[in-house]
Amino acid sequence: MKEVIDVGLPQLKQPFSWAVKSAGMLFTAHGPVRQDGTIDTGPVEDQARLTFTNLRRAVEAAGGTLEDVTQVLVYMTDVTDMAVIDQVYREFFQSPYPNRSSAAVAALVVPGMRLEIVAYAIIASPQG
Repeated sequence: MKEVIDVGLPQLKQPFSWAVKSAGMLFTAHGPVRQDGTIDTGPVEDQARLTFTNLRRAVEAAGGTLEDVTQVLVYMTDVTDMAVIDQVYREFFQSPYPNRSSAAVAALVVPGMRLEIVAYAIIASPQG
């Protein structure tokens, strides 16, 4: 059975949940969405930091930490942004890093949005 996790971000117009947990696995996708639902379309460094902050918020809301993240898929609109995204990524993850794939895409849903991520985590049930 799946459980929708409240990550503290507003529901947007698309039909999706910010995070869903099932059988100890967390499935979540994030972009540079502010808590008021607006999208940061500024510098990619700011967008990346907000995106990974949103990921951390989702993982923690599900009862885990970023150390529980097993895979991250990064979609960016400009492959030259990879170095900046990597720099910010290292602020959130340390070795051993999650498995990761990065791809350049033609566009994302919101004009000016430069990255979006999909992440998977394994979150153990609390022992009690």
